[in-house]
Amino acid sequence: MKPAEVTSILKNGVRAGCTEALFTFGEYAEEVPGYNLMLDEIGFSSTLDYLLFLCETAVEMGILPHTNAGVMTRSELEALKPLNASMGLMLESTATLEAHKDCLGKIPECRLETIREAGKLQIPYTSGLLIGIGEDREDRIESLEALASLHREYGHIQEVIIQNFAPKPGTPMENYPEPTVGEMMDAVVLARQILPSDVSIQVAPNLINPKTLIGKGVTDLGGISPLTIDWINPEAEWPDVKDLQNKLGDIPLRERLPVYPQYVKRGWYSERIGSLVERLSDNEGYRKQPATENAEDLEK
Repeated sequence: MKPAEVTSILKNGVRAGCTEALFTFGEYAEEVPGYNLMLDEIGFSSTLDYLLFLCETAVEMGILPHTNAGVMTRSELEALKPLNASMGLMLESTATLEAHKDCLGKIPECRLETIREAGKLQIPYTSGLLIGIGEDREDRIESLEALASLHREYGHIQEVIIQNFAPKPGTPMENYPEPTVGEMMDAVVLARQILPSDVSIQVAPNLINPKTLIGKGVTDLGGISPLTIDWINPEAEWPDVKDLQNKLGDIPLRERLPVYPQYVKRGWYSERIGSLVERLSDNEGYRKQPATENAEDLEK
């Protein structure tokens, strides 16, 4: 996406009452043919420089950035921290798997090191497991224990996503079986048993019906966009919030910011985004209502 396209989405996001801009591109974007040429044409020397510009743009418009950009160095994390309410990286698994073959960005040790560096920098962080990519139950336990250990040391992991693998047409794993509901339920139960109680467990409501999993320990349903598709799983449509609430019955939904309430209260955010966090959050650190309060400000 070029700057004008990103800016348009951000403006529409503010009008819709959104509070989070998710910047994600997984592996090294520079490996995509033509990408470096595009960067040069729009006046940036690196992905990091472009990302910093986009984060700054989001903050100026009134939306909090959350960056998930794959494995990152400490210096990259330090550069992005002042402009991000939170950041993230899926661990996926600590196991050595065929699914990760020839993908340097998927090496578990590299991912764990990024998560560790984020902890040292006190960055509120999201991680997660990808269920059904060839790992077994013991691998899931080991992965959860690795994340629990990092959180006990640094206190920075705000949520762990238990995400079911969804095969994509045209990929090497297009015919790979999806995990069963039973496997997902077991993974959620393991997560609740192993992770510290202050770490939320999240599932994606566009990939699996969350109601049964909530009874097993799920406490968060992630971000839902009223404007864009799920670029990671484009075949899975986001649920409408009202429809989702109807499916959940008497289980209440409450909107949060990309930085969890406990980190809002602790002040784990920079001075650069402080006024925005404080304007968007209520006394408990959740999203202040009404959700569309920034629309008029943007128009002015």
